[in-house]
Amino acid sequence: MRKIFRTHAVGAVLALALVATACGSGDGAADGEPITLASFNFNESVIVAEIYAQGLEANGYEIERKLNLGNREVVKPALEAGEIDLVPEYVGSLAGFLGLEESADSEATWEAAKTAFEELGVTLLRYSPAQDKNAYVVTAETASEFGLSTVSDLQPVAGELIFGGPPECPERPLCLVGLQEVYGLEFAEFVSLDSAGPITIAALEGGEIDVALLFSTQGIIAANGWVSLEDDMGLNPAENLVPAIRTEVVDAYGDDLVALLESYSEALTTEDLTEMNRRADLDQEDPALLAKEWLISFGFIEE
Repeated sequence: MRKIFRTHAVGAVLALALVATACGSGDGAADGEPITLASFNFNESVIVAEIYAQGLEANGYEIERKLNLGNREVVKPALEAGEIDLVPEYVGSLAGFLGLEESADSEATWEAAKTAFEELGVTLLRYSPAQDKNAYVVTAETASEFGLSTVSDLQPVAGELIFGGPPECPERPLCLVGLQEVYGLEFAEFVSLDSAGPITIAALEGGEIDVALLFSTQGIIAANGWVSLEDDMGLNPAENLVPAIRTEVVDAYGDDLVALLESYSEALTTEDLTEMNRRADLDQEDPALLAKEWLISFGFIEE
């Protein structure tokens, strides 16, 4: 398997890794209760969850996986109820789901979500520079036919087009609700598919839908020559990845656990996500193996 990750700033990241590894091997890492780790039901979330899982396991933590658990309507209640302990989250989508004002300001959005989630017994650790936003995607042919380059360009033609997205899309502020309220878009039809997965991709490829909700880090967009329409009215907020973990677990394991998870977050970039997503989606590579390769490339774990 070829190496895909850049090596700039590896020295600084490796230093973080060594510090975190020293912390993670401290007393209690292997003796505490297992940490139940979940992901949302799409490849990127599984990859990042595996980064957390394998990194922690290499430092003596016992991890139980509940990968591809579902959407936020499933994952958030499970986290609050203690059925799961840790999940990779997205600051903007989480803030909106919590009924908060989200924005393109990563720090402000994270602070708001962190404060609100703490009241529910969940701690947001420091967020990653890596972001993945919703992308409203059309084929090159559709873009050319209707002169589309921005989401606003859809306004005069939306009534002729079919929009495809996840089942929760009609209730989500960053999906149909936001497209209607911010852009005034009323599509001819909405087709319920999956969360930017193979069903949505196949529907766009096959012409069953005209506009798809995908994720900005999906490599298939560039690979297929598709057009990600510019969010020119700023519907999408900052979407930095962030570890969300039950406060009881943070209290039980302390700074050792936090240092490890935050070191992974600090090293992860949007470019890394895009390349790993491309390999998972197009080349059908195993998300767990992609996560392992990433961890090895930064010195977090050994081969």
